[in-house]
Amino acid sequence: MRIVLRTCFMALMAGLIAQPSMAGNPDRAGQAGATELLINPWARSSGFGSANTASVRGLEAQYLNVAGLAFTRKTEILFSNTQWLVGSGVMINSFGLSQKIGEAGVVGLGIMNMSFGEIDITTSDLPEGGIGTFSPNFLNIGVSYAKNFSNSINGGVTVRIINQNISNLSATGVAFDFGISYTTRLGNRDKEKNKDNLQFGISLKNVGPPMKYNGDGLSVRGSIPGSDNSLTLEYRTERYEIPTSLNIGVTYHWRDNKMMNRITPAVNFTSNSFTKDQFSFGLEYSFKDMFMVRGGYVLQFGKGDANIAASALTGPTAGATVEVGIGKKGSDKSKRTKLGIDYSYRHTNPFSGVHSIGVRLAL
Repeated sequence: MRIVLRTCFMALMAGLIAQPSMAGNPDRAGQAGATELLINPWARSSGFGSANTASVRGLEAQYLNVAGLAFTRKTEILFSNTQWLVGSGVMINSFGLSQKIGEAGVVGLGIMNMSFGEIDITTSDLPEGGIGTFSPNFLNIGVSYAKNFSNSINGGVTVRIINQNISNLSATGVAFDFGISYTTRLGNRDKEKNKDNLQFGISLKNVGPPMKYNGDGLSVRGSIPGSDNSLTLEYRTERYEIPTSLNIGVTYHWRDNKMMNRITPAVNFTSNSFTKDQFSFGLEYSFKDMFMVRGGYVLQFGKGDANIAASALTGPTAGATVEVGIGKKGSDKSKRTKLGIDYSYRHTNPFSGVHSIGVRLAL
């Protein structure tokens, strides 16, 4: 396990050293592909503005900071549906499953499927279509492992397979995510009240080799002028990089004496390799860990024209959660199965925002 932690630490440090030379460069925005890797498919953390890199827990941590996956109690099942950029017709369905193994290890599986509906097939001879349709599809499958290395330090790694398909072209790649989180206490008075109230997290995401499209769609059959012979020509495609990013977050929990109310502010800095950098701010209120409301704001900055948005996902976010324990009434509440429903809204410019709804089952 020390090897895993050392690997995560070295990867994150390499990212910290290399990232500043690439970060926040809008001139490189058109050079990246597989940008669906930058989409948070989960309802709870996206309503937070994805600011909770340091405090994200369970399966949703597979996107923000895989170290948080180590807090899975036993088994967790998660499903989320996202109406992406309302008005575009794009739909995202995500499913995840995690299982604790041994004393401190957790394995997780996450699947994200992005569909674009049916699109008419057109040719130079038939620009209006009428010869059928095709359905582009993006599929990401992540396998994660996270571990509690001590009472305050957690680490994890994710291997993600990326697949993009259109009518007769496809591209496949692999990416790695690394994450570490650190939990401590702020303040010496009332240790029980301030227990584990300050968290730091850092994650390096989407580290991998370039991708390239291949398929029959790159071939064209033509005839040789003055000859009855024909030949097949194949176009060459350029490789494209995947959008590596570095996230650094801090979260603080304020709890009342009876542990019935919780207020959690969070902030996260995202250093992007191909677009402008971002700051995310979030605030969550929780009553008895049963009813939660949250909001956030995503702010971008960096070189380039300030009036040109590098991402449609800037501005306010909001969300809510209802989570209840199910099972025998007399059982320990901390050990009861939890069923939660999450909702989030993300403002976008242009389009009409992003709506996500999720269902969580924690055994």
